[in-house]
Amino acid sequence: MKQQQLNGTGVAIVTPFQQGGKIDFDALEKIIEHVITGGVDFIVSLGSTGEAIMLTTPECKEVFNFTLKKVGGRVPVVAGLFGANSTLHLLDRLKAYSDVLDGFAAIMSSSPSYVKPTQEGIFQHYMALEAASPLPIIIYNVPGRTASNVAAETTLRLARASSKFIAVKEASGNMEQVVSIIKHKPEGFAVLSGDDSLTLPIIACGGDGIISVIANALPEQFSSMVRAALNSDYETARRINLDLHDIHPLLYVEGNPAGIKSVMKMMGLCTNEVRLPLVPVSENVFNQLGLELEKLLTPAV
Repeated sequence: MKQQQLNGTGVAIVTPFQQGGKIDFDALEKIIEHVITGGVDFIVSLGSTGEAIMLTTPECKEVFNFTLKKVGGRVPVVAGLFGANSTLHLLDRLKAYSDVLDGFAAIMSSSPSYVKPTQEGIFQHYMALEAASPLPIIIYNVPGRTASNVAAETTLRLARASSKFIAVKEASGNMEQVVSIIKHKPEGFAVLSGDDSLTLPIIACGGDGIISVIANALPEQFSSMVRAALNSDYETARRINLDLHDIHPLLYVEGNPAGIKSVMKMMGLCTNEVRLPLVPVSENVFNQLGLELEKLLTPAV
């Protein structure tokens, strides 16, 4: 199994919808070109920002096939594997995707939500996925969505148990936990930020990159910041990071991807349609996002 390096700027691309909720593949092609031209290093198809759990399995397969075709090997593509609270159901979904996974660099999957498993349960869950997966795996720790944290010790245990675990996307917001993983991880295991606003400090502590939300709209700015940080050009990285600082919280105050889709609508990339129970952001937040975007797109005098 050939493994690709997944570091730098990854982007969890949105799934654009037409008015009425049908997937807008013309807009998806536009977004793919936008992020690749903007300098991202890899793409995650159907992550949380891609509203993966809002799509049917046939829709997911259609998005996977379309994305791989349009990317055309220019950057690696990761397949999001979501939508199941039990290990058995997740493995069933993996099996359903078996005919479309060829060409992907890896799969990314969060720990089960709702059931609040123990750390041993999380470990056994991922080891069952490891046994069934034909591709390398990115562990996705996002306790804000799953209601259970993947402890640093569990991530490290998985990384040591199998070389198929190639990275963790750490969205716990716990810097102490992230640094512990960075310090003790085996060679070749990547630590990727799951929070755009924490990317610079995570890289400064030895992290390898990010799977980003904001890079959907501003790939050039954000990937430039990540690249500078990875090259130890912290003066440049700090400047760009501070430029982006004020827009980050507005992207999530009324849910993701409602915030980023609003920005992308302003930029002419897609509509701001999301699927229930998600709804578009309020007029107030939309206007605040517009003001921050205008600042970012206005050249400095």
